[in-house]
Amino acid sequence: MNASVITQPGGPEVLELQQVQSPEPAAHEVLIQVAAAGVNRPDVLLRQGKYRGSGNVTGLIPGLEVAGTVVQCGAAVTRWHPGDAVCALLAQGGYAEFVAVDARHCLPIPAGLTMPEAASLPETAFTVWHNVFQRGQLQPGEKLLVHGGSSGIGVLAVQLAHALGSPVAATVGTAEKAAAVRALGAEQVINYREADFEAVLEAGGGVDVVLDMIGGDYTAKNLRLLRPDGRLVFINAMQGGPAEFNALDLMSRRLTITGSTLRPRSAEFKAALALAVEQHVWPLVASGAVRPVLHATLPLAQARQAHELLESSAHIGKLVLTVE
Repeated sequence: MNASVITQPGGPEVLELQQVQSPEPAAHEVLIQVAAAGVNRPDVLLRQGKYRGSGNVTGLIPGLEVAGTVVQCGAAVTRWHPGDAVCALLAQGGYAEFVAVDARHCLPIPAGLTMPEAASLPETAFTVWHNVFQRGQLQPGEKLLVHGGSSGIGVLAVQLAHALGSPVAATVGTAEKAAAVRALGAEQVINYREADFEAVLEAGGGVDVVLDMIGGDYTAKNLRLLRPDGRLVFINAMQGGPAEFNALDLMSRRLTITGSTLRPRSAEFKAALALAVEQHVWPLVASGAVRPVLHATLPLAQARQAHELLESSAHIGKLVLTVE
């Protein structure tokens, strides 16, 4: 089969379309003929050799989410059958014509979605549901701040929180992104190049939950913005992990700092999370209250161009590779 392979740790140019052996599904797995694969920030970290626990990345195939058709089922699989259209969460391997995946990590494609739209959902939906609603425990009426509101994670977090009854604030870097995120349901959008998000949100009384992928000097600002019993949830730290905070202030306001990465979690954890996403998120997608936002689709052979575009941060929503 064709696959986009990491030839060595490095920049987008190390991704190369190669002929590799097609996988064989284990007893608990299904083999999916991939129609589309989502492109995500962890793919970049994997390609660079910077993803914790990834080890030697040479020869690995990136890709954390796909949509396609089941073509073979392992002996222990009961829910899925050849011909079923599914999307799935992966640990890696999505940038390929075929992928084997734990059957419990597959979800049905919501009615009305194209394969590229469905491929843009699993990694972001699993990440947002777990971090905002399970770890962050966002409740209806509580205010959520999403940094990187126009990113793949951001556009889904904004829509989900809005659909479930929470006012949303978001930070973005351009006027075009601000307009797009506001159209998705954000009540307050701050262009961080033009205004200090802390000052703007502090004037409005702060927030209850922060979803942060920036880290660095955002950390202290996020903590100062949190209302009593507020929660700060990290899913990345693009400006770096180290930060200072006042432990006494954290104690007096009963703040929680947490965060997670999805790829290294156990198969059992991901299976339970898949059930939660299907129960809570999929009905909102099916109803149209939450919808995929695709910036661009590119053929599998242009994976390196997709990574260049992702790293430029010029996109709004998701980038998806299509597989012929």
